Amino acid sequence: MSQRHAVVAGAGIGGLTAAVALHRRGWRVTVCERSPRPSATGAGIVLAPNALRAFEAIGFDAGLAAGRAVPAAMGLRRQGGSWLNRADTATLAARYGRPPLAVYRPTLAASLAAALPDSAIRHGVTVTGVDGAHETTPVVRTSAGDLTADVVLAADGIHSPLRRAYFPDHPGLHYSGETAWRTVLASDALPEGSPASAETWGRGQRFGFVPLTDGRTYLYATAVVPEGHRPADVRGELLRRYGSWHDPIPALLERIDPAAVLQHDLYDLAAPLPRYHRGRLAWLGDAAHAMTPNLGQGGCQAVEDAVVLAHLLDAADGAGTPAALAAYSAARCARTNAIRIRARRAGKLAALAHPLAVAARDLAVRATPARAALRALDDLFDGFVLPETTATPTTTTPPAPAPAPAPRPTA
Repeated sequence: MSQRHAVVAGAGIGGLTAAVALHRRGWRVTVCERSPRPSATGAGIVLAPNALRAFEAIGFDAGLAAGRAVPAAMGLRRQGGSWLNRADTATLAARYGRPPLAVYRPTLAASLAAALPDSAIRHGVTVTGVDGAHETTPVVRTSAGDLTADVVLAADGIHSPLRRAYFPDHPGLHYSGETAWRTVLASDALPEGSPASAETWGRGQRFGFVPLTDGRTYLYATAVVPEGHRPADVRGELLRRYGSWHDPIPALLERIDPAAVLQHDLYDLAAPLPRYHRGRLAWLGDAAHAMTPNLGQGGCQAVEDAVVLAHLLDAADGAGTPAALAAYSAARCARTNAIRIRARRAGKLAALAHPLAVAARDLAVRATPARAALRALDDLFDGFVLPETTATPTTTTPPAPAPAPAPRPTA
């Protein structure tokens, strides 16, 4: 049987994970990424236990790939500094078999890319359309010419052109009412004695920090603002909003480089897609189920998507590809949509601004027993499973060993 070919639109975490998963199952993969080169800047990503379990299923050690991955604790504080709840890494590891890991997103992407053949990723190439998605060999239209494929994976992001093209009546994106600032500070940013990581809730505003792989610290902040709000003085805006909050927040803000601060309004899908496939074309990650980051599951669900897709495709022969993608929709739609809705609700709770509503919220969070708070995460962190397949895999290629750590990028 000839080697099957997958074309992936988008070299984000989901697209690269799908490419690695299929490559390790004997597929030829081509990843088309519109950016001219890999990103050298970015933010952090916390890989929850469900994403780590999915990576393990394809033989990819995310902790090793990221260098010295930092186990991430979880905790919520008031802006004055008092704790609402906490869960340390030992508790999380005991319950879920592993704690979350905080990694630098460009380093993780570079490690995934290093697990692919040199020619697999084509930067500066935009997928402009797919013809014959229901045919045996769809034709992928790109800015660099046409490609034929056995399957096409749309990992082209939150504003997915392929989603708009194939679901023209879908209402598109919904603005959450919040914007987010993100940046990464150089090493040793956290003062001695600071908590390992925490998120602080105020009135319509949040601030969080998480240590990353090489001593750097990932910062993020959100605020309820009109869509498109872009302050001219980023440092001044952040200091005005968060500069009086508890330590070490003021000291961290003093160290930011305004030019390195990313700002994005937060969106999710206004409604779920009816399915995540059309013939031999499938959507994954933000292209399929864009969600707000309030549960930290956007990237994690993209990883789950990619691994489930590869698992189902590998178990089908060429003629069974459409059925495998239909099984992917069946396996992923309900879970990802439930998490999308839950993330939206969590964001509304965290964004409360009225003093009485904030007081009631904080009291409820603080009164929730730690064991009950963890139970609420079980379906997220323990929810990844590979669906059963009835076909015999078409390749016996064993998973490749996990790639060596990629060189650490400079900030």
